[in-house]
Amino acid sequence: MANVTIIGAQWGDEGKGKVVDWLASRADIVVRFQGGHNAGHTLVVGNQTYKLSLLPSGLVRGKLGLIGNGVVIDPVALLAEIDRIRAQGLSITPETLRIADNAPLILPVHAALDRAREAARGERRIGTTGRGIGPAYEDKVARRAIRVCDLAEPDTLDWRLDELLLHHNTLLAGLGAPTFEKATLLADLLALAPRILPYAEPIWERLAQARHENARILFEGAQAVMLDVDHGTYPFVTSSNTVAGQAAAGAGIGPDAVGRVLGIAKAYCTRVGSGPFPTELHDATGQLLGERGHEFGTVTGRPRRCGWFDAALVRQAVKVGGIQGLALTKLDVLDGLPALKIGVGYRINGVTSRHLPSGARAQAQAEPIFETIEGWTSSTRGARSYAELPAQAIKYVRRIEELVECPVTLLSTSPERDDTILMQDPFSD
Repeated sequence: MANVTIIGAQWGDEGKGKVVDWLASRADIVVRFQGGHNAGHTLVVGNQTYKLSLLPSGLVRGKLGLIGNGVVIDPVALLAEIDRIRAQGLSITPETLRIADNAPLILPVHAALDRAREAARGERRIGTTGRGIGPAYEDKVARRAIRVCDLAEPDTLDWRLDELLLHHNTLLAGLGAPTFEKATLLADLLALAPRILPYAEPIWERLAQARHENARILFEGAQAVMLDVDHGTYPFVTSSNTVAGQAAAGAGIGPDAVGRVLGIAKAYCTRVGSGPFPTELHDATGQLLGERGHEFGTVTGRPRRCGWFDAALVRQAVKVGGIQGLALTKLDVLDGLPALKIGVGYRINGVTSRHLPSGARAQAQAEPIFETIEGWTSSTRGARSYAELPAQAIKYVRRIEELVECPVTLLSTSPERDDTILMQDPFSD
């Protein structure tokens, strides 16, 4: 039976939450495979709005949720999110949520170092959320991370904290920031252990059994391809790989299990934080897109920068991300605009390019090459079939397909779950 992997095809905040929620109703298991609580998915279900950061979106639909080993977990943030979502009426228990026992933990020292380094960068800050995601991934690669399984071994925690604090306190002192005491961190972790460990297990084993039983698995990505630590607009990126290939490594399953890859993109483009954004609008149209689209970060609350759809950027995401079908969201935000622009390439120091370069200076110098297309006057909001769309809206979607070299297989026309046009079922074999 087919599985589906969902990833962002721009800089995140593309509306993945709604699409994951829509597909989760047809899945058996939903898996988070990378990122941390710097990610945010907003789900609108009737008159209830759920804001999730670490919890897999399928929990809202009563599906089994798995947090894979590729995720870095702040245990305090996770427990707070569980309590908050429970207060909204959802049942979250060890029967509905499982956590990879080999997933790394984010500690208070990670967040402190994240904020201290960002402050030290001054004007060159990269716009992190300050939640410790990057330093936690650094510890994982440097083999000094404390993992979920370590919470069951007080002696292991003791010596691992010695090694971890030797590194981090030295950095914090050098940055003029307060350092941390091992005894306090150890006591806090041991106090958290009884609440976290009941959820822990070898996720890879459960997924292997699920495949054997032909269960439908939905892999839920966070952030987006252009924030990938290898393929994004480095250094203004996240600290993990966000492409579809990471679903296998970040969940403990073979690459053949990733299934069909669905990329999510807005019908325009947004970005939170610093970094290059060639098609960004600094005028009334950009402000209008932000107001209509309610463009504020789910996690940070920061206003998103808005601009025209960048087809060259999404085409790049399609190629490196392994995207086989595109879900286009927020088409209704463009209703009534007399003319629309699509970025089809860049001009960098007089040279034309179809993709963003890797170098930071060249990325910053990239000027968009636009193609103009006529807008539409009638509304697309709430449309559930192509027959309900204005002809110019269909033309706009078709042109995007041509430019990104990937079919649009799903179209979202409002935040409501059922206001969706499906051209191809991602779960079909």
